[in-house]
Amino acid sequence: MDHLSSGVAAALYAVTLSVTPAASATDLPKLKLAPEITVSGLSSGGYMAAQFHLAYSSQVQGAAIIAAGPVYCAANSLTVAFAHCLNKADSKPDLVGATRYLQAQQQAGAIDDVNNLKDDKVWLFHGTKDATVAAVVSDALTAQYQTLLDAGNIKYINDQNVAHHFPTDGNKGSDCLVSEAPFLGNCQYDAAGLLLGYLLPPLKPKAASASGELLQINQHHLAAVAKGQLAETGYLYVPKSCSEGQQCRLHVSFHGCKQYAGAVGDAYARGTGLNEYADTNQLVVLYPQTDKSAMAPFNPNGCWDWWGYSGEHYATKQGPQMAAVKQLIDALSR
Repeated sequence: MDHLSSGVAAALYAVTLSVTPAASATDLPKLKLAPEITVSGLSSGGYMAAQFHLAYSSQVQGAAIIAAGPVYCAANSLTVAFAHCLNKADSKPDLVGATRYLQAQQQAGAIDDVNNLKDDKVWLFHGTKDATVAAVVSDALTAQYQTLLDAGNIKYINDQNVAHHFPTDGNKGSDCLVSEAPFLGNCQYDAAGLLLGYLLPPLKPKAASASGELLQINQHHLAAVAKGQLAETGYLYVPKSCSEGQQCRLHVSFHGCKQYAGAVGDAYARGTGLNEYADTNQLVVLYPQTDKSAMAPFNPNGCWDWWGYSGEHYATKQGPQMAAVKQLIDALSR
């Protein structure tokens, strides 16, 4: 069983960097960040990226999502998650029900006005060799976004022979047709450049190698609600130009299940290719980190919550993980 579905299955049935210690709020570099944010994510991180995009649409201007389904696909139910949001070819995500839910949450103020999304850019990807998330599930995410913003602002790539991972054009990952830790694919396919180029045009060519700093940050100190929801340590990539006072944009990238630092170290934070583009495009990249938990909230594979293990409000601004990531962003902007 692959890494996303095994993470959910376990829930149903039952880092080291050679840098200084994790930074608290007072230790963070003084950053001059533009107000607009973009997000990306793989698998459970893709679900989280879409949730975050919709919940905080007044600030998030674009999202890139690899191998995930519609927001509120699971409808706070693991049974629904298995039946309609993972790898069953006959999955039928309930977009009508999800729409009703989002409308109700907007009226309650639990997510931002969806009209904010109309001019946003969305980049979606599903590999033809993905055995974890069925094509119909990613198709449903595309259909959901088509109801929320101009179809001309959506790029959906679904014709690449790629397994369930973050495809790269480097040699840091596994065989492109194999989904295995650290879930980076050596595919000669530059997903990082393509997604950033679509969300933030015009994109300058990437650096030959990342020359900025990958900092450890203390998520529990920076976000009051992070303890019990996120790992103590997260990552922040800061290009030299950004640390020296240039205005930079913020991109938040969410890892997948079994891809958190406790499982793969800094492989995701270093290996997607995002950092090399960050260096040449004045882009700070936040890599928030979950952790596994054998007790409530039960999350044995360090997934982001897209089915409700942290509580019924997981897909809204009231969701503990959503609020924690927002607090991290706010801390960086202070």
